[in-house]
Amino acid sequence: MTEQTDKPGIAAAIIVQDGRVLMVQRRVKEGELSWQFPAGEVEAGETPEAAAVRETAEEVGLTVKATRLLGERVHPKTGRQMSYTACEVVSGTATVVDTEELAELAWIIYDQIVDFVPYGLFGPVQAYLDAEMQSASF
Repeated sequence: MTEQTDKPGIAAAIIVQDGRVLMVQRRVKEGELSWQFPAGEVEAGETPEAAAVRETAEEVGLTVKATRLLGERVHPKTGRQMSYTACEVVSGTATVVDTEELAELAWIIYDQIVDFVPYGLFGPVQAYLDAEMQSASF
């Protein structure tokens, strides 16, 4: 098994609202990654769920609450420890707040996921989006 990197883990927020999932485009690609979920490093003493909530506010100005940790893995493209948290919107409108990190954002429908993430999603995230979005995609 490969050694874990000393870099902090990354927490991603999976936010579905009105049948769409929020994706953000990074200004600087990380490997093949361009579009991804709002995400950032987990700070010392912070849970992955709290980091996902904080990063969402910092990056796109949405207040969200964590509803469920969907899973964790070492990302196959970046080698970073990743956690994925389902979140629901409490308040706000998504806009690019962190203009240094993000180029744009998009609320996409289920059928667009493959266009934004052509290499596929982590299984538990895909299963969550299947359950949350497929019925809304018509």
